[in-house]
Amino acid sequence: MQVLGAFNKFEQCVLNMALINICDSESYVGQEMRQQYNSWKESTNEAVYNPWLELHQFTIYLPHPDQEYEDISLEAGLTKGYNVEVQPVKDPSELVYKIPEGGHFVVVLKQRRVNGDFEIAATGILVRSLGIISLDVIIDPDQGEYQSLVIKHPIIRDYPQDWETKLRMFLQGEIRGEELPRVVGYVDRSLNQDYRTPSWNEVYLAASGFANF
Repeated sequence: MQVLGAFNKFEQCVLNMALINICDSESYVGQEMRQQYNSWKESTNEAVYNPWLELHQFTIYLPHPDQEYEDISLEAGLTKGYNVEVQPVKDPSELVYKIPEGGHFVVVLKQRRVNGDFEIAATGILVRSLGIISLDVIIDPDQGEYQSLVIKHPIIRDYPQDWETKLRMFLQGEIRGEELPRVVGYVDRSLNQDYRTPSWNEVYLAASGFANF
């Protein structure tokens, strides 16, 4: 695993685990997304469709590795995806990005010390069809310095050879979301009944080179 300056290995594994939960419609995150979407549509008396067809914001919290909680261990919470919040974007004009249709907005918040507050660390776009999050990581907010980082789903092995080109074209609005390869189907239990979501420990060990999926 390439460890970039903005995120250490633990934090990159948290991002990987979050992406795993976001891509799986049967996960806690997927179920919460459905509930939030249904409640929104019911309040506006609109028809309910597939929530993935509507723009959502995912907020990923990167806790301090020594953070403790009363009712659940850090490892169990990360496995379940309890560090990810999701909500529909009701006014896209308020976002810092113009999100292509089929993409979703992502905010990453980082906790620098135990029991400390979470601070914004990155923003970006989720491209669920590809199982990818494209981030602009904040290096120096005063100087406007950012670092690009692409998070690929750690379980998907058969990415198309031209996935980088497809991603760039999608983000630049040159192709539509429907034209992207749908590799996410392999890691979504609603589409692949043989798929098993890995635990936090499995994700961390795989990143350390001690295990494989």
